Amino acid sequence: MSRTLRLDPVLIQAAIAGALSFAHLHDLAAAAGQDGWKAWAYPVSVDLLLVAAWRRMRTDAENRDAWLWFAIALTASLGANVATAGLLDLQDVPAWLRILVAGWPALAFLGGTLLAHTPASTPTPAPDLEPEPEFTDQPHIEPAVDVTVERAPEQAPELPPAEPAPEDTPPQSAPAPVAVPVPPALLDHARKIADAHHAQTGAPIDAATLRGRLGVPPALAESIAAQLA
Repeated sequence: MSRTLRLDPVLIQAAIAGALSFAHLHDLAAAAGQDGWKAWAYPVSVDLLLVAAWRRMRTDAENRDAWLWFAIALTASLGANVATAGLLDLQDVPAWLRILVAGWPALAFLGGTLLAHTPASTPTPAPDLEPEPEFTDQPHIEPAVDVTVERAPEQAPELPPAEPAPEDTPPQSAPAPVAVPVPPALLDHARKIADAHHAQTGAPIDAATLRGRLGVPPALAESIAAQLA
C-alpha cells in the first residue's frame, strides 16, 4: 500500500526557524570563547530547556516555575538572534556577555533539574456519587390516589311525633346503617389497596385503615369495607 508524502508548510517553517536560531546560538557561543563541540552544545541546551518548560506548562498551566524557565530560555534564544544580527561585534565580545555564556550551563542544569523533579499538581477528585438504591422483592404497592366523592345532600326524613311507649314494650334494636353507594372506579382502587395490605400483613384491611388510605368519609369507608369483605 503506497502512501503519499505530504509536506506541511507549518513544519517547514518551524524547521527553518529552528535551524536559524540554532546557528545564531552556536555563533554567539563560539564568539564568547566556547569552541569545538561546546559551541554546538549551547543551542541544544537552550532548546531543550525551552521544550521542557513548554511541556510542563501544558500539563500544569498554574506552575509558575515552568513559566519562569520558559521565559529564561526564550530570552536566551531571542538574545542570541538579536546579538548576531549586526548589533554586536562578534570579534570583540564584551566581558559581561562572556560571563553569561559561561554561566549558562549551570543555569540550564538547574532549570532542567527543577522541571524534571517538580511533581505535577494532583487533580481534584470527583465527588462521591450516591449509592444506587437496592431493589428488593417486595410487592409493588401503588400509591393511594386522592379521590374526591361529591354527594348530594340528603334530606332527613320527617319523623312522626313520639308517643309514650308502654312500660311493657321491649327495647327496640338500633337501625342498621344505610349503605352508601360506591363508584366502581373507587371500589376497584380500594380493592387493589386491600389486596396489597393483605399481602403485606396477612390480615384483611379494616375500615379505619381504608379510610386513611383513600381519604373518604367514615360512612363511605364502612360501605367500601363491607363490599370488600
